[in-house]
Amino acid sequence: MAPLKRYSPLPGFSLAMGYTLVYLTLVVLIPLTAVGAKTMTLGWEAFWAAVGNPRVVASYQLSFGASLAAAAINVVFGMVFAWVLVRYRFPGKGLVDALVDLPFALPTAVAGIALATIYAENGPVGGVLRSFDIQIAYTPNGVLLALVFIGLPFVVRTVQPVLADLEKEVEEAAAALGASRGQTFIRVILPHIAPALLTGFAMAFARAVGEYGSVIFIAGNVPMVSEIAPLMIITKLEQYDYAGATAVASVMLIISFLLLLLINALQGRMQQRQTSEA
Repeated sequence: MAPLKRYSPLPGFSLAMGYTLVYLTLVVLIPLTAVGAKTMTLGWEAFWAAVGNPRVVASYQLSFGASLAAAAINVVFGMVFAWVLVRYRFPGKGLVDALVDLPFALPTAVAGIALATIYAENGPVGGVLRSFDIQIAYTPNGVLLALVFIGLPFVVRTVQPVLADLEKEVEEAAAALGASRGQTFIRVILPHIAPALLTGFAMAFARAVGEYGSVIFIAGNVPMVSEIAPLMIITKLEQYDYAGATAVASVMLIISFLLLLLINALQGRMQQRQTSEA
């Protein structure tokens, strides 16, 4: 008797893989190849002159540094937000849950204008901070604030379902065995949600690196101070320097890919460790 074929609600492997490769090629590989091909029209000297310009290097440092810092901040506060939404009941919980998704729905330009208005020196919050000699708008601090704003939902929505699946009985068992709150969090909760935290970190970082609309208004775009890498690309495009724009974009692409590859490798190692321990 012939063995029964495994039932699958989707097409077979060959057909599904074919669709996947075609879609990936059309949406991702062809545009990225076009960027690389345009960059290759530059000679090495012209390429290094474009990507090694002091203003471009400063924009790289700000974009990647602020993106990493914003993703790290969102990991901490996004975990707290997710914990509150999963573990507690309080009036207005539905409203708070909806507000977490606001950066997804709000146009980035609107978010940038709103943040610049609020945190400018004559704004309601910026004016108060100014009295303490703290300036947010038109500085790298403003860039960091905007990136935190747009990246928070990624961490919350990634960690929230994982926390919901974590049974309270596990924490109660740890407490019954004499573990303190800190020990319970570090040894029981954190290992369980660590892969989700890394995923949220990667998604928040990836979104922040290429962010333009919400940053451009609050950054101030001061040369060598608060210019982001996407602004350098837009500037070169406005100057009809298409090859120079793709050169800057190529460096951003390579650095972002390597960082995301490292994060995914760490996430995979954590999942393997959890599987072996289970």
